[in-house]
Amino acid sequence: MAESQQESPSPRFALPTWGRVLLVIALLYVFLAGIKGLETGIKGLGSGFTDTLFEGVSNPLAALFVGVLGTVLVQSSSVTTATIVGLVGAGTLSVEAAVPMIMGANIGTTVTNTLASLGYLRRSSEFRRAFAGATMHDFFNMLTVAVLLPIEVTTRFLSRTAMYLAELLRDNATIDFTKPDSPIKAAVKAPITWLENLVESFTADETIIGSLMLAAGLVMIFIALALITRNMRRLVVSRIERSLNAALGKGAGLPAMALGAVITVAVQSSSITTSVLVPLIAAGVLSLRNAFPVTLGANVGTTVTALLASLATDGSAGLAIAFAHTLFNVLGILIWYPIPRLRAVPLRLAERLAVLAEVRKSLVLVYVGGLFILVPFIGVLVLR
Repeated sequence: MAESQQESPSPRFALPTWGRVLLVIALLYVFLAGIKGLETGIKGLGSGFTDTLFEGVSNPLAALFVGVLGTVLVQSSSVTTATIVGLVGAGTLSVEAAVPMIMGANIGTTVTNTLASLGYLRRSSEFRRAFAGATMHDFFNMLTVAVLLPIEVTTRFLSRTAMYLAELLRDNATIDFTKPDSPIKAAVKAPITWLENLVESFTADETIIGSLMLAAGLVMIFIALALITRNMRRLVVSRIERSLNAALGKGAGLPAMALGAVITVAVQSSSITTSVLVPLIAAGVLSLRNAFPVTLGANVGTTVTALLASLATDGSAGLAIAFAHTLFNVLGILIWYPIPRLRAVPLRLAERLAVLAEVRKSLVLVYVGGLFILVPFIGVLVLR
């Protein structure tokens, strides 16, 4: 009886629906700022390393691992591909050597949403859904690499097709295109820049700065995810859940992909788009299969920045590698999405891994550390 009396006052402090909507929007802002803090921290820890990492690699597998490791360090496939475009445009890298790096960048960029899913470690069922939602992106990219890398190594199909397309647009390759500024990205970046400046006022050590920014980003992500899930449970009724799933369900593959691409172009980061899906999947608002095409659209959307930036480079090599990035993602969709049985492969692998991870949490550390850090690092050392 005493317990019921203690719980009864809670409805008095319940937020109205509009209040919860505003709270979720504010928490999403904190979540995105946390991702930016994570990116800033990892970039600070890897400062000065990425440029030397990409140079002088000829082995295709080593180049693949370089792309993974470099993207994990800067937490942005757009940054990695922009660096590769610059090196190719400058003649430091050939298009053929750079294509496996682009493939690796696609794998490396998925680490952000995988880390975001760790915010649900203490809630088993939510963690299982969140981890599956995060790793389906991993498996899609790894499976696409498993198909296209051998084809590229033996036939140079991607690099030759990309060079052909670049030659067609060679006359327009020196047009001065300016990278558009995203207001969302600027708003998210503002508090992180302030925090970084605050930390820099106490120390100039890049390692310390990077570590503190990394820690701050993780804390913001985990807190925001926990509160978003709690509020969305109360905010989203079953009818809205069904409507959202129907909008992104069967027969809406292309619109869902377009949605993912548009959001990614707007925020200039596929990691942000796919990470935002994680709390929706964890809360049961969005099913894994309906979120999948949004993820594929994000893969294509992330290539736009590098594609536009490459048009400002001299010659056609920089444009060619940007085309190779787009071709890789489009071909991946054409291979795995149209046929239902093939479409289910990355989803089933993600679901099975999530079930194992739910039982053995240590597997998560092995998976993340092995796939994104240990295996690429050893591969670069041994094969380079």
